Amino acid sequence: MKLGWVGFHMEGIPALEAVLAAGAPVAAVLTLKPEVAAPRSGAADYGPVCQRFGVPLYEVKSINDPDSRALLQDLKLDLVFVIGWSQILSPETLATARLGMIGAHASLLPKNRGSAPINWALIRGERVTGNSLIWLADGVDAGDVIDQTEFQISPYDTCGTLYERVAVSNRDMILRALPQLLRGERVGSPQPRSNGATLPRRRPTDGLINWDQEACAVYNFIRGLTKPYPGAFGWLDGRRWGVWRAALLPGRATGASATALPGEVLGPMVSPVDQACGQVVACASGAVTLLEIEADDGTVYSGRRLSELPWTGRRWSHA
Repeated sequence: MKLGWVGFHMEGIPALEAVLAAGAPVAAVLTLKPEVAAPRSGAADYGPVCQRFGVPLYEVKSINDPDSRALLQDLKLDLVFVIGWSQILSPETLATARLGMIGAHASLLPKNRGSAPINWALIRGERVTGNSLIWLADGVDAGDVIDQTEFQISPYDTCGTLYERVAVSNRDMILRALPQLLRGERVGSPQPRSNGATLPRRRPTDGLINWDQEACAVYNFIRGLTKPYPGAFGWLDGRRWGVWRAALLPGRATGASATALPGEVLGPMVSPVDQACGQVVACASGAVTLLEIEADDGTVYSGRRLSELPWTGRRWSHA
């Protein structure tokens, strides 16, 4: 058996390390060229892992271009893991592996097929999500399911903490299936049918905060888009501000939010604990405290420095 690996995202690193440490016959790893990977959220350098285990690493612009397909054909791979990869593989690319290709999708398929499932789960306020190990096939996330891992979404999770669990589950599910796969067995079962819509792709411009909604929805939006993703943002005094961290206040924590306009800064949150300081902003219902923001010139404000900004009475806008 000759195995291949395709990935550029940090969620694939633990799984690749574990597979190589287990002595699996990985003949090559394909990753994105640095200039292609750089603007993508969660990109990781696969070089150190490959160097440590002595595995050839190939950099490509696209997994579907003629050069990449020719490379895969020349490698004559039996099975390829595609973990932490954002490009949809064409049928011609999928056909280069004798037994097929295996990927992972960060949801409990068939629910939440499509793009950015972790981000969407948080934005929508979902309380349960998971990860699915699947055979790649024609159609978006439509292949047979090999294994699934479910995990709860707590009020304290962010897209970063959930992707850490996705990375661990990638590793664990692959290691569970690996003995059978190395024997050439095609494990798995068809997905249940679903009429659910495919999740749309998210772009950095989709991160604009709509303050005219409940505070819980604003809080979920911010934590669903924080690092390693481009982040939520808003406009204040004609400047664009990124919002990396926020806290959700109880519905009746401040009477001022009941009469304030959505997006209005109610005042600073002050505390001897620096990390608890920030700026309180009214939403359509309730309020959130901004704990870490970034100005359009790259300056980051948090803690006491953020709470000392003279923003009381000013209003965040949608443009």
